[in-house]
Amino acid sequence: MFLEQIVATSVCHSDLYHLFEYMHPEGFPTVLGHEAAGTVESVGPGVTEFQPGDKVIPIFLCQCRECRFCKSPKTNQCELAWTRVCQKIMASVESRFTCRGKRVLQFMGTSTFSEYTVVHQSAVAKIDPAAPLDKVCLLGCGICTGYGAAVNTAKVEPGSTCAVFGLGAVGLAAVMGCKDAGAERILAVDINSQKAEKAKAFGATDFVNPKDHNIPINQVLAEMTNGGVDYSLECVGKVEVMRTALESCMEAWGVSVIVGWTDMYDIAIRPSHLICGRTWKGSMFGGFKSKDGVAQMVKAYMDKKLMVDEFITHNMTLDQINNAIDLMKDCKCIRTVMSVSPQ
Repeated sequence: MFLEQIVATSVCHSDLYHLFEYMHPEGFPTVLGHEAAGTVESVGPGVTEFQPGDKVIPIFLCQCRECRFCKSPKTNQCELAWTRVCQKIMASVESRFTCRGKRVLQFMGTSTFSEYTVVHQSAVAKIDPAAPLDKVCLLGCGICTGYGAAVNTAKVEPGSTCAVFGLGAVGLAAVMGCKDAGAERILAVDINSQKAEKAKAFGATDFVNPKDHNIPINQVLAEMTNGGVDYSLECVGKVEVMRTALESCMEAWGVSVIVGWTDMYDIAIRPSHLICGRTWKGSMFGGFKSKDGVAQMVKAYMDKKLMVDEFITHNMTLDQINNAIDLMKDCKCIRTVMSVSPQ
């Protein structure tokens, strides 16, 4: 464990999901926030990978590098993560936060809406000391999640056709991932037409608003692509959209990836949707081995091979957190970055 000073943090929809949608009664009180960057303030016994002054990004998904999952190329999961974070309440089993003598939960093992937080060394990535923390903080969740879902999980191929459902930060990152993977056509799908130009800036070739059509959107996409897309990515977190994304794929070989998080409802599909040849996948943190992947993505950004600044629509300070949450709740931002401490 070590103490980290948070320099910058942003609001992700997963914070709102916990606060306004899932609302598990055992998940409160909690300090939210999991998309951030900061510096190591001090280290505890047994910490050998970090030292005070290191620039780091905390990550909600561990990478201990020692368990059978970490050693396997088949997954980016880590057995240690399953023992440290209780998925039911989206909080650490242990917490070093207290308020007026009472325990406060640590959200996703990070809790970055705070000037300081205590994190496990398996859930932190050391990054380039020259990286601007008020920009690369976004790589702690949303951008890696969407981008990796396209390049790591879907494994989008050059010349292919893709559809991305939902154009928040995760969806826009998925669009960017499809473009970088060489997709020839990328259809961006959202019910907010104001996001069309933003999607095209990240690489979308077409924008489709389901509200503009009187037939199901999967039929619209099938007509636009001669039977369906090669790859679809659902970045909304709604089960009905997950099914639609699957149905939008080419029946014989389409690959659909569930990226948006929810644990509230079941999905119902017809077996023939898969039997004929479609593949349905899930993607956690874009399939990145967390510590390694974040460091790689920061390097790509520093090498000007990855768009990050373009996701930031608002800048605030931590005492404006309620305003930042309202912007996300009202779909009036892509990402709001809050300054917590000076770099």
